[in-house]
Amino acid sequence: MRYFEYRHLVAFEETNLVGNVYYVNHLRWQGRCREMFLREHAPGVLEELQKGLALATTHCACEYFAELRAFDEVIVRMRLASITQNRLELEFDYLRAGAGGEELIARGRQGIACLRRSGDQTVPTPVPDELREALRPYGAI
Repeated sequence: MRYFEYRHLVAFEETNLVGNVYYVNHLRWQGRCREMFLREHAPGVLEELQKGLALATTHCACEYFAELRAFDEVIVRMRLASITQNRLELEFDYLRAGAGGEELIARGRQGIACLRRSGDQTVPTPVPDELREALRPYGAI
């Protein structure tokens, strides 16, 4: 199965007093990876976000295996776990890239609901065709 890859260089601002990456940054990187995927593979969906489409995160999680520090290069790999009428489930692997290869640092998961704004409410809407097609090579469709 293929995956979409986002590379990130850890900065000091992402670390805590002990010097390791503060845990919440892994969740931020999930969002960043998702955004870069849309930018590269489904730009029309980004336009739809300005017209009332909402991609609402319903849940997210991360399981940590090792610590990251400033200037570690992190590879975030995203793949589609499942897709239903208006929901997506994405999985993420976090790897530290180094001279010795790649080391699995963490695994994450994120659920997304596709909604459409209607007045002051949001109503479920099907996953946009462009997004569904863009995700096809990256998972179980």
